[in-house]
Amino acid sequence: MAQTDSQSSTFPEIVELNVGGQVYVTRLETLTAVPNSLLWSKFTQSSPGDLPKDGKGRFFFDRDGFLFRYILDYMRDSELFLPEFFKERRRLQKEAEFFQLPELSKRLASGSKDSLFTEDSGDPEEAELSSPVTSSSSSSGTTLRSPGASAGYITIGYRGSYTIGRDIQADAKFRRVARITVCSKISLAKEVFGETLNESRDPDRPADKYTARYYLKYNFLEQAFDRLAEAGFHMVACNSTGTCSYGSNDPGEDKLWTSYTEYVFSR
Repeated sequence: MAQTDSQSSTFPEIVELNVGGQVYVTRLETLTAVPNSLLWSKFTQSSPGDLPKDGKGRFFFDRDGFLFRYILDYMRDSELFLPEFFKERRRLQKEAEFFQLPELSKRLASGSKDSLFTEDSGDPEEAELSSPVTSSSSSSGTTLRSPGASAGYITIGYRGSYTIGRDIQADAKFRRVARITVCSKISLAKEVFGETLNESRDPDRPADKYTARYYLKYNFLEQAFDRLAEAGFHMVACNSTGTCSYGSNDPGEDKLWTSYTEYVFSR
């Protein structure tokens, strides 16, 4: 009788992982490329039946699924290239410590440019904090993408409403913006918004897929725009629609305006 994966004493050559809800498929030799690391230990000193699995039989690790892509990149090539405006370096260092990658953790802690921040000609810390006006734009006004950053589009949407009194001269009563939505490739949204992104409506999408169901944990458009600018994005289009209704059939009642607006950003 053939053995199942859970009964087999050896791991397959191609391994499927579920890291914090993100699915990765990689080679066994990649996972065991760094001796004495946690993944090396798990996949050389254990059997498949010893490791926790999700409902589909993928090996499960309860860690940051987005940041794991950088862990995997490092294990493939023993070097790591981060986007110029990468804001999760300290969190990535924690992940490196968990996966027992001391050399990577050391480089992240020191900000070493050796095989790590090679896409930037300046100091890595300055690269994270530099103004997008000076580092991402040329004198002609054309936005330049840093070599380590992936291109793409992010659409920010919000729905708001406000009331205008009968005489139209009274101050408009603005209502709170209910939610700021994010439509983009999963990896881009997570790179820009990090832990401020609410993924509860679409939690299991792979990083290379797209979503229109994410939204932000705050209600200030300017805060979202600041993060996009810091990541090298610039606005290329926007559109808005609005409707007007009365609180009752009486035309003398306050007018309630509802609008939906989208802003398209590109890098």
